Amino acid sequence: MRTLVDAPFPSTFKVLKATMAEFPALNGQSVAYAVLEFPGNTVNPPHTHPRASELLFVLMGSLDVGFGLVHFQFNGGANNTALALSAFGSASPGAVSVPNSVFNSTIDENMLALSFKTDVATIHKIKSGLSG
Repeated sequence: MRTLVDAPFPSTFKVLKATMAEFPALNGQSVAYAVLEFPGNTVNPPHTHPRASELLFVLMGSLDVGFGLVHFQFNGGANNTALALSAFGSASPGAVSVPNSVFNSTIDENMLALSFKTDVATIHKIKSGLSG
């Protein structure tokens, strides 16, 4: 987390994690943290944490937050930055991105189009946007 001190704010959404993977001393401690940096108009896409509950503290700015098993954070202020700290009830919370899990999967494109009430061409556009 020291890299945050006097560092310029990023131009894209950025997460700095302190979990057991980055900090092995957390093994057995049932806690992990993440610092989330949101430049204007950026999103932490819908996701879940399969092994933990999350508590989010907005430290600077403001965020639109979707609560639930699947949740997200969005900084809709075009010229405003936001900074948040997430605390997890596990040293290894994990993160599963919903867009990647759905659209970068082996689920048939026709099934996706039917499920989202759209067409296969739109599914292709979504998939191409996630690969970049």
